[in-house]
Amino acid sequence: MPNASWTKEVPFAITVTDANGIIIDMNDRSAVTFEKDGGRDLIGKQVLDCHPEPARSRLESLLKEGSSNIYTIEKKGVKKIIVQTPWRVEGKLAGMVELSIELPADMQHFVRESL
Repeated sequence: MPNASWTKEVPFAITVTDANGIIIDMNDRSAVTFEKDGGRDLIGKQVLDCHPEPARSRLESLLKEGSSNIYTIEKKGVKKIIVQTPWRVEGKLAGMVELSIELPADMQHFVRESL
């Protein structure tokens, strides 16, 4: 199985940058999500240029610190969870991965108690 072949058609957007913030990969959903901004033509571009302030500064800090940012958004009635998290190679920061996952309006929530 080739590297990352499983990500191609999953039903959520995956965008990957290198440690300098250059977009190095996008799955199919990411390319469609960011189609008006260039879609796959964004590969090789600086991810910071795709974000207005204050999101740009926040993402710049995440890249520098190698930390995560998780939040929800709503656009045109569609709620999503956004996960921005570092990826590493042999413990060294290699870049960031952003997942954008649509949340159903009637999403179940379970509280699991420890045994």
